[in-house]
Amino acid sequence: MSIIDIRKVGGRIGAEVTGADLGRLDDEQFREVDAALLEHKALVFRNTGLDDEGQIRFAARFGELTAAHPTVPSVDGSPNILPVDGEEGIRSNHWHTDVTFVRTPPKVSTLRALVVPPYGGNTLIANAAAAYRDLPEQLREFADRLWAVHTNDYDYVLPRTNTENAVKYRETFVSTRYQTGHPVVRVHPRTGERGLFIGGFAQRIVGLNSTESRDILRILQEYVIRPENILRVQWNPGDLVVFDNRITQHYAPDDYGDQPRRLHRVTVAGDVPVGVDGAESHVIEGDEAHHYTPAVAAA
Repeated sequence: MSIIDIRKVGGRIGAEVTGADLGRLDDEQFREVDAALLEHKALVFRNTGLDDEGQIRFAARFGELTAAHPTVPSVDGSPNILPVDGEEGIRSNHWHTDVTFVRTPPKVSTLRALVVPPYGGNTLIANAAAAYRDLPEQLREFADRLWAVHTNDYDYVLPRTNTENAVKYRETFVSTRYQTGHPVVRVHPRTGERGLFIGGFAQRIVGLNSTESRDILRILQEYVIRPENILRVQWNPGDLVVFDNRITQHYAPDDYGDQPRRLHRVTVAGDVPVGVDGAESHVIEGDEAHHYTPAVAAA
């Protein structure tokens, strides 16, 4: 049995895991990985040697998998894998938490690098729990009471160029329009931590107009993306990153020109977010997206 070493790589978020054969983790080793994910929010595994099926099997250790995406097609023949391809014109370089526009966003996301550019192309991951703790007490109390409307119909995927592929991608992404009400402060179902549950899909604060909403979301988001809260992952082919989608945000800077960048994403089905007062998220427009993520118990 290999000895797993978990080494912090950031003061507030992130650890690199060595000595773990992700294709053959025993139950005790997986419990170490799972506990480390709860503590560090994001884990980096270098040169894993995993293929698509290996990534799927590893992700499934965390729970039932989602489909690739509610609207975007999967990799051919692999319904659980979303291709993350930095084709010029359709890069979604915005801070976000995966798929928060549906009622049950994923609890865990895994990203595996296939092709990386010679420069740039990193992934940034932010600790939303640390951001919440940084809020002044008066702002924390205010945020605890807020709800936000998350939607997939905004300029997260607005093409920078009017290429045929870019326009088609935008049309596919919003082919079904979703709006969901989520608490601005989400209570983590396992740790009890509170985190700012916002990001790019959060477009409006319930009860406020668009100008007021933008101002409030901007103030809160600034706490999330403080440099001390961020892990920067520099990719190599074969690397895999796991992050807790319930209490992080991430961002892929568009800083690699026309170089190719391709990753595969597999996500684990999540529970319904719960706010400080115990109220659960609710659908405003669209449906429960059961074709994408089955309802699962908090775990």
